[in-house]
Amino acid sequence: MDGIILINKAKGYTSHDAVNKVKYILNEKVGHIGTLDPNATGLLPILVGKGTKLSQYLINHDKEYEVELKLGIKTDTADEEGNVVEEKEVGSNVLEKERVQTVLNGFIGKQKQIPPMYSAIKVKGKKLYEYARKNIKVTVEPRNIEIYEIVLLDIDTTEKVIKFSVKCSKGTYIRSLCEDIAKALGTIGYMKELNRTKVGIFNIANSISIDELEKNKEKKEILARYVIPIERAFIQIYGNNNYIILDNKKLELLYNGVKLKSNIVDDLYRIYDEENKFIGIASVQDGYLKREIYI
Repeated sequence: MDGIILINKAKGYTSHDAVNKVKYILNEKVGHIGTLDPNATGLLPILVGKGTKLSQYLINHDKEYEVELKLGIKTDTADEEGNVVEEKEVGSNVLEKERVQTVLNGFIGKQKQIPPMYSAIKVKGKKLYEYARKNIKVTVEPRNIEIYEIVLLDIDTTEKVIKFSVKCSKGTYIRSLCEDIAKALGTIGYMKELNRTKVGIFNIANSISIDELEKNKEKKEILARYVIPIERAFIQIYGNNNYIILDNKKLELLYNGVKLKSNIVDDLYRIYDEENKFIGIASVQDGYLKREIYI
């Protein structure tokens, strides 16, 4: 089994836990793209078999989330798992729909964002959360991100919770975004809930839970419905026109690691044999065709 399976991760376990569960269920080599925090839910693309070689082509994709921002409370981790470090009264004017919408709109566009201290970003060889757990202060450089769209979904004036959806670039920390939005509203806050609904071309509507996967692991028609083959994944990402047909001699050379001269545009291409059988993925760089993934 080679390809990508879209898992709808439940709350309470890590992305690594999810990988191990899928590995056990399918008895295949697996990996994942786009880590989700344990308290976050939603779409986690899992790479299966030779699909694990796809990771380098999928890591830069944009993301979409549904978010709940709790106002009036600040935690040391910027989410509900952390310890409360500050509380503040939230005035009714803070939650006025027009004001909230204006503030959210102000975050659309390219900007610099400081990642949360409880994250896996490395500074001087150590992850930020390692410093945070020891109360060691370090300077964290802001990162370039982009918010493409924010849509206000709901305001709970009783619980002081704002629900919104966001489309953003790779590397955007929603916990930091929540704290920044709360600050712009004149208060404090933390990320109460996070549900990822999209990663690049992959949508949560086409996902399956780990429990459902476990129940249906022997049903080939179910697995076929949820496992995206490498060929189909590349057609979805790069379009149907990026392909090359090679004769058996050239395929053998390519398989053995020989770079073939090519006069086509530098890019990634699906490779087929003379019978139109999908063989794998190759790249063209500086006038040479090179094997990337061989099925």
